[in-house]
Parts: sequence; C-alpha cells; structure tokens
Amino acid sequence: MISFKKHIHIALGYFVLIAIMGVALRLFAITELPITYRYIVHTHSHIALLGWVYTGLTTVLYYLFLRDSEISKNYTYLFWGTQATIIGMLFSFPFIGYALFSIIFSTLFLVATYVFAFFFLKYTPSKLKSLQSYKLIRVAIWFMVLSSIGPWAIGIIMGTLGNTSPWYHNLIYFYLHFQYNGWFLVALCGILFRLFEEHEVTLSKKNFKQFYYLLNIGVILTFFISILWMQPHWLFNALAIIGGALQISAFSILYGKILWERSTLKKHLSKQTGWLMKFAGFCLVIKLTAQLMGSFPTTVEIISGNIDYIISYLHWVFVGLVSVALVAFLHHFKLVVLPKIALVSYLAGFLITEFLIFYRGSMSAFNLPAIPDISFWLTIASVLLLFAISWFFAFQFKRIS
Repeated sequence: MISFKKHIHIALGYFVLIAIMGVALRLFAITELPITYRYIVHTHSHIALLGWVYTGLTTVLYYLFLRDSEISKNYTYLFWGTQATIIGMLFSFPFIGYALFSIIFSTLFLVATYVFAFFFLKYTPSKLKSLQSYKLIRVAIWFMVLSSIGPWAIGIIMGTLGNTSPWYHNLIYFYLHFQYNGWFLVALCGILFRLFEEHEVTLSKKNFKQFYYLLNIGVILTFFISILWMQPHWLFNALAIIGGALQISAFSILYGKILWERSTLKKHLSKQTGWLMKFAGFCLVIKLTAQLMGSFPTTVEIISGNIDYIISYLHWVFVGLVSVALVAFLHHFKLVVLPKIALVSYLAGFLITEFLIFYRGSMSAFNLPAIPDISFWLTIASVLLLFAISWFFAFQFKRIS
C-alpha cells in the first residue's frame, strides 16, 4: 500500500532544502561562503523543479488517477528510483556543477519521468479517461516529455558550440518554459478540474474545447517570448503576443465558470484551501499579464539583460503560483495540514522578496532611488520563507504524533 503522505513529506523535505539554498544564495551578496555560487544555483533550481514540484505533482496525480490500478508495486520501485536520482543530483551539483555524475543522475531522472508518463497514460482506468481533467493531465504529461528535448540537446550543443552559444541558452529556456508553462500549469489545471468533477462541476463540451485549445496553443506560442532577447524578426513578437492573448482568453473562460459555480465550490472547499486558491489565481493573473507585456519590443528591450526581472518572474511562477496552488490541492485532498502562522509567514516572505527583487531590477532600469542594504533585507525575507516552509514541514509530523 502506497503511503501518499510519506511521499508528500519527502517532497516537502525538498522544499525545505531549496529554501536553505535560497538563503545561502542571498548570503553571497553580503558575506563570503566556502561554496561555489554557480553550483548552488544549479542545485537550487534542479531540486526545486524535480524534487519539490515533480514529486508533489506526480504523487497527487497517482492519488487521483492510479490508486485503484494494480501497479502500486511497480510504482513504488519507480518512486524510490526517482528519489535516488534526485538525491544523486543533490549530492553532486553543489560540488562539481554540470559534470559526469550530475549529468548521469539528471539523465536517469529523465528516464524515470518517461516511465511515469507510460504508467499514467497506460494504466489510468478507462472510466477516468473520458474526464476533462484527464484530458488536461494527458497533454501536461506530453509537455513534460517535450521539455526533455532541452536537456538532451544541451549535451550536444555544449560539445559542439559551447555554453556561450545562443542555442545553449534557448534550450534552457525551452526546457523551463515547457516545464512551468506546460507541464506544471496544465497539470495544475487538470487537478483543479478533477476537484470540480468531484462536486459535479464541469465545463460544457463547447467551453471545454475552447479552453483546452486556447490554453495549449497558447503554451506553444508563448515559448517565443523566451527567444525575444535575440531580437528576432517581428513575427516572433507577434506569435508571442498571440500566445499570451490566447492564454488570457482560456483562463477567462475558466474564471467565468468559477464565478458561476462559486456558491457550490464554497460549500466543498475549506477556508484555507479557498484562500490559497484565490492567492494562486492572483499570481496567475500577474503571470499572464507579465508574459503578454513582455512580448512587445519596447518591453523586451527593458527586460533583456535585467537578471532581477527574470528572477522575479521565475520566482513569481514557482514560489507563488505553482507552489501555492500545489499546497492548496494537497490540503484539499487531505495530504497535508496547514499551520496558519506558517502559511501567513510564507506569503509575507514571498511578497517581500518579490517586491525587493523587482524593485532592485527597476533601480537600474528606471534609475529609481536605492533601498539601503537591499541585499540584507532580501536575505531576511528569505529567512522568513525558510522559517515558514520548515514550520510547515515539521507540523506534518507533529500532527501525526
């Protein structure tokens, strides 16, 4: 029998580790540390995407779609094999960066994701495959597989053109885009639809078809935002703008349905879950607005080369939208319990860090007055995030005992 809560505890453990690494990265700006900054960045990003989010998401997907199938033994082997690859990355990236052992573990992780994709697509019971939620999860899985082209191709590019090539950077952006805008976002939408279906809330066939195609075509077209830093032909800006507009249209359909069914949903969602989902929705609105605005040539010129704006956006998506939505679903399906103070501390730490990072980028972009000791305050805000995530993690065991 699979212990879903144990799997989620492992995912939360990774969440704590990436928060610790986040504090370490902030400390680099105010003191010397006996570690290599670039290596910690690699570790931080890999454990965030592959440890916390991947483990959390796939556990929820198994819980919702596969727990009645007969593959629990094989899935258990897959789960622990996947964790071995993540632990391998955790203990190789900080010391050697991208080198033999870290690349081996990263490659084995990709293979594990293909096996998960096979399990999900083959063994989801037939009665669930007609659901709107399954159709969204299925395409999310394919986006995950598509994103893996990036890591495979990076090895070839590094061996031929080197890591200074534009192709190298664009492959990283390709991977990140189809991870967060494809796999993560569409999978979270699928989980939301599964929650709706539990309470007999569904879109009409016509509206679902519109939502499905607008969302997924938008995912593909918004990739072109990632290459606008190269100042390509204006056609790429146009495709990016269309993609951003399509995604806004898709979520407008979904938002309309949520408003229409709000009284029904309110009956079945706890106060904490509802509050978290509203916050994730707020993060989504900002994300959609930012990616549309970031498609125009004038905005691209401001953003390109401004590392603080880029980090601010990525953190907004991962730490805000994805992580908050994932925690909301984990709470709804009773896989975690939420201590209120830790939750408030997390959101406060997140908003403070986002403001400071974005403002620091704006200082150089618009000659705004400097905030004294901004790196110090960023470190303090990151410590607040670490405190909140650690409390959240520890609270799960307190409730068990």
